[in-house]
Amino acid sequence: MSASDFRQIAIKGEARKAERLFRAAVSAFCSLTRPSRREIAQLEDLALPLFDMVSVESRRYVAAALSECESAPKALVDRLCAEPVDIAAPLLVRSKALTDIDLIAIIGRHGLPHARAIARRPGLNQTIAHLIRALERRSPANLVSAPEPAGKAAIADDEAPANPGDAADNVRRRLRSMMLPARSDDDHDAAEDSRYAKLSAAALTGNPAFFQAALATALDMDAAAARSVTDTSSHAVLLAALRALDLAEERAFLIAAAVFPGHFAHAEAIRLFLERYRALDRDTALDRVRNWRMEAAALSVRRNAPRL
Repeated sequence: MSASDFRQIAIKGEARKAERLFRAAVSAFCSLTRPSRREIAQLEDLALPLFDMVSVESRRYVAAALSECESAPKALVDRLCAEPVDIAAPLLVRSKALTDIDLIAIIGRHGLPHARAIARRPGLNQTIAHLIRALERRSPANLVSAPEPAGKAAIADDEAPANPGDAADNVRRRLRSMMLPARSDDDHDAAEDSRYAKLSAAALTGNPAFFQAALATALDMDAAAARSVTDTSSHAVLLAALRALDLAEERAFLIAAAVFPGHFAHAEAIRLFLERYRALDRDTALDRVRNWRMEAAALSVRRNAPRL
């Protein structure tokens, strides 16, 4: 027997140990009535390093177990939700660890298969339900979805609103590009991915200062100018800023919904946002950003000018 054979045996042995430990730790956690923060952190510290070592079956088992758990560790839930839908489905359908913003972000990252699972959540926010229905109707005919778990049906056409065209016209026209890996040889795509990653991460923290700082960096403007974009009662100014950055419309909507969550409570508001975003010429948006920069510079000069 060669040294290579011994290494393979050792690796298989370690994998079996990882499988047992991964399952046992989650099972023990789920048996706790009210796990403490320390216990939640302990499970994350134990399970996450094992994640890449365990089988699909173990990941599926853990996703199902945690979907019924009231206090599932968020980092572990997020990792499982990034898996193919046949693993993630129980969490997408039932987990209370996922907020509405989490669900929108998951749809943006993983597309139609995950959206179909999310559509089965009891009491789903109607804004998200409208988005999913629009995604179903507008998905390209040649886009092949990942398989649904057995016994789970996709959204049927007869579940759509009575007037589907007005519900959310062309909500996900460019979603397919988000479902594919970023192309490193395409400078435009890479730049957009980078801008979107930083802005969406900042927006999803719920901290306005974090988002304003990220927006100031993205648009090369000072903090005061970036603050004026979000410190308004309307999202129209933010819409122009995102258009200047040339973000895809579904990405722009996710950021706007995170920054102004109360502005998109119904399908008509979503439709209007997307309609205005598509209608706004990017050169016009860039002109507005340049005007903001000049206004901010002029204000700074006035403030710092010596008084005679």
